[in-house]
Amino acid sequence: MSEQDFDQALIGAAFQQAAEVGWSRLTIIDAARAAGLAPAEARARFPGKLALLRRFGVILDQAALAADSGDGTVRDRLFDLLMSRFDTMKPHRDGIRALLRHLPGDPATALALSCATHRSMRWMLQATGVSTSGLRGELRVRGLTAVWLWALRAFERDDTEDLAPTMAALDNALGRAHTVASWLAGERTIAAAEPGEDESMADEV
Repeated sequence: MSEQDFDQALIGAAFQQAAEVGWSRLTIIDAARAAGLAPAEARARFPGKLALLRRFGVILDQAALAADSGDGTVRDRLFDLLMSRFDTMKPHRDGIRALLRHLPGDPATALALSCATHRSMRWMLQATGVSTSGLRGELRVRGLTAVWLWALRAFERDDTEDLAPTMAALDNALGRAHTVASWLAGERTIAAAEPGEDESMADEV
């Protein structure tokens, strides 16, 4: 079994256990035993649940980046990238819900996940060619993070197979982010003066 397969099997078992007993009662060794994996290797690769969550975030990013076609507008590509992350999360939906219910009482884990999400959104923006450097870049990252968190709330309540409510929430949030970013950049004024000129795609979020 490859390291990638090991990690995915352990993560899947961990979220299944979390759905059954709650995130706080989940242990890595219980997840390893449930998945039929060697506890010693699980200990070597995942010293704690936070390490497992960080690895899961990387897997989500890898799935999104691998699915990126490179075609379309920045907004369309960001939509596809973020939906790829949700599609990868879907098999673990109940366990993720258990984690989200747990976070208000665990500020350390919540802070760590916030930082990890910030890094992931930076990757998503950079994948579409949007600059994340400087103050404007940081604002874009924060804006896309807000979009992700808004759509995550919809995902938490979404029991559909096609994730239509999540897609609708994501599309709506990206639209609002684009409107705000365009206004802050003065693009409405530019568009009014030169109606034939395309808006800058680099400021979509």
